[in-house]
Parts: sequence; structure tokens; C-alpha cells
Amino acid sequence: MKNTTLLLIAILFSISVKAQDKSSFSSMELNHIRVATPGLFSQNQSIYLHLDSLTEKDYVFPLAGGKVISAYGARKGHSGADIKTCAKDTIRCAFNGVVRMSKPYSAYGNVVVVRHANGLETIYSHNFKNLVQSGDKVKAGQPVGLTGRTGRATTEHLHFETRVNGQHFNPNIIFNLKDGTLRKGCIKCIKKGNGIVVKPNQDNDRIAQNNK
Repeated sequence: MKNTTLLLIAILFSISVKAQDKSSFSSMELNHIRVATPGLFSQNQSIYLHLDSLTEKDYVFPLAGGKVISAYGARKGHSGADIKTCAKDTIRCAFNGVVRMSKPYSAYGNVVVVRHANGLETIYSHNFKNLVQSGDKVKAGQPVGLTGRTGRATTEHLHFETRVNGQHFNPNIIFNLKDGTLRKGCIKCIKKGNGIVVKPNQDNDRIAQNNK
């Protein structure tokens, strides 16, 4: 059981994420936000994100001291959370990962997409400037951009999204957006048809998964 738990931790949120260069991503992955992660659900219809296994150096709230000015689901299906501090403030990567996409993209403006272990992706947009490029290996806390109002935005802020297999879900499941802290639990992501259901995992489900 101990070995299985350690293996899951290593797979889901490895401190040392395997580097990918730009050429290893497909054209779709380099140029679009809503993209499925190849092979993510090929072995199982469920994956688990063990937030409770992360240490303080493994995660960072992307915009320190930020205040949510528009929540997930607001404004006719808002796909992320808008977080504001001041213009050109430093946006930091939430977890270790690899930059999949970094470019201007429609209403998102300048956007950075980081792929983390096991398919979790975080999106940082409306940036005044992107500080990373596709293929860059990034660490939790590393600057990835500066807050701006590029794309469809009326004020300088960070539009922050969390996605699994291309589908967005409420980032408040990962972070307590009110106080900028990481949720300490296990998140279950279930593939159902073409969609993904993301929810906090029940203790019994987690124990059963770790005993497999």
C-alpha cells in the first residue's frame, strides 16, 4: 500500500516533471486551449489529484494577494476566475509542469497554458506579457507572465483556469480563492462520454484506489 501511494504521488504531482520540447506537442496542443491530453484516460476512466500529498514548495497561488472580481460560472458560463491586484503584477505558475502553449489567443489575449502531471492544466490569460515559451519546463512559483488587459478585458487582471483533458472546471476546487490557499484533499476526475466530472473524492474511494 505504501509503495502504491508513493507511486500515485509521483505520477500525479512529480517534483521533477519530464521535460518536453516544443516539437513534442502537436499543432493543436500548441495553438488551442481546449485540447485533450493524449492517452490520459486510456487505462482508466478515473484519475486522482492528490493535493494533500503536496508540500509547500510544490504549489503557489498564482497571484499573491489577489481578489476575485468575477467567479467561475458567472457571466454566462465564465470558464475561470478573474483575479485582480495591480497592472503588470507577477503571475506565478501554480505547480511544476511544462508550458504547452504561450501566445496571443482570441479573447484570452496573451495566454500561457501549463500542463502538469497526469493531465491537470492551468491557464493564465489577459497577460500584458508572457515570460515563458512553449516547451519550457517550469517550477511552482516561477513567473510566467505579467497581469494585463489583452484580449477581451476591461481591466488589468489574471483570468485563471483549471482544466483536465481540455475541459474547464471550477478552480475553487483546487484553491480556496478567497484566501489563496491550496485545498488539502484528493480530487477525482471521471470521464463520462465526452465530458469530465471533477469533484472532491470521498475517503472510501480514495482508500480503495490506493489499495489497488
